[in-house]
Amino acid sequence: MKKLNLYQIDAFTDHLFGGNPACVVPLNKWLDDNILLKIAKENAVPETAFFVEREKNIHLRWFTPDLEMDLCGHATLAAAHCLKSHLNYSKEFIEFDTLSGTLRVSLDKEMYFLDFPSRPPRQTIFPESIKNALNIIPTEVLKARDFVLVYENEQQIREIKINRSVFDQINLDTGGVIVTSKGDNVDFVSRFFTPQATLLEDPVTGSAHCSLIPFWANRLQKKKMNALQLSERGGQLDCEAIGDRVRIGGRAKTYMQGHFFLDV
Repeated sequence: MKKLNLYQIDAFTDHLFGGNPACVVPLNKWLDDNILLKIAKENAVPETAFFVEREKNIHLRWFTPDLEMDLCGHATLAAAHCLKSHLNYSKEFIEFDTLSGTLRVSLDKEMYFLDFPSRPPRQTIFPESIKNALNIIPTEVLKARDFVLVYENEQQIREIKINRSVFDQINLDTGGVIVTSKGDNVDFVSRFFTPQATLLEDPVTGSAHCSLIPFWANRLQKKKMNALQLSERGGQLDCEAIGDRVRIGGRAKTYMQGHFFLDV
């Protein structure tokens, strides 16, 4: 019987029950991938972050209840919060080795800043399969890893509804569909949906901002911006476009600390 520590952390929020919940599991060495996926499914949150500390950096991986992801913002923030707040990590910067390269996280007072790759979306053809799943049609359609659907105003983003029976017929691999517009009280707002996923709508999607930040920086002619993700839980993000990188800032709150057991 193996005993492992578990932390559940709400990311991109300054209060409990907001933002996006992630579980964080520190490991001494990697378990089999099928075990990692089963743990993520059992945790039943949008993402579970697993990491193994090395001498110079930390190897970080992210799993949804359905699959391993190539990039995840909120679970990276949660992992950094776990290291700083619970595991006494003393280095100024945290460097994670991931499927998306080296990701650096810094802490300034209570704000974590993620240094992520920029993924500017490009104009693309609007797939009929996505169009048929939406109750409101966007004014622009772009794509990077995810489809980016641009709308006229924040109210439309709030009123978006997804026909899941149609939406789940779409295969986007690890990608999803972002809907976005200018914000009423912030620079821009968004929501994020994933077909065929256990959780249709992601509460706060840091990786989506790898595309949203360069898009809105160009559209608004601003480098630094504030953003909201308009899910039921909601999330606040400080955003900055820096060349081929983006800087995503947010806070985190620990909800739970405990342990679980594996028969391995």
